[in-house]
Amino acid sequence: MTSLQRLFSNFANGWPGWGLLAQRVLIAAILIYRVVTHIAKGANSAALPELIGAGLSIFVLVGLWTPVVAGLTSLTEIWVLLYRTGDSWIPIIAATLSATLAMIGPGAWSVDARLFGRKHITPSPM
Repeated sequence: MTSLQRLFSNFANGWPGWGLLAQRVLIAAILIYRVVTHIAKGANSAALPELIGAGLSIFVLVGLWTPVVAGLTSLTEIWVLLYRTGDSWIPIIAATLSATLAMIGPGAWSVDARLFGRKHITPSPM
């Protein structure tokens, strides 16, 4: 249980924590937007990389298993970048944001912080 805690020196709080929360929200919004626009273009269903990204976006948004999920999101965006034609800036930005999130961590406002963050031990009254 402390293995995830060892990946990060701390779970950033304050302004850095808010910044990481904004980064997680932005990544999830990009991934969901791509699925919606792919379906709106007339496709019957979204392609596999977009569906994988949409599934991963839920975990990114709540900050659960962040190093693994953000790493997979970055790899999925590289997959989209290599095998899709058209505008390549969105997959580049999403892959970069996801990779940095995997390196930095989810921040204090995440499920990971609640599950794996440092616990404060209070002495019991005698």
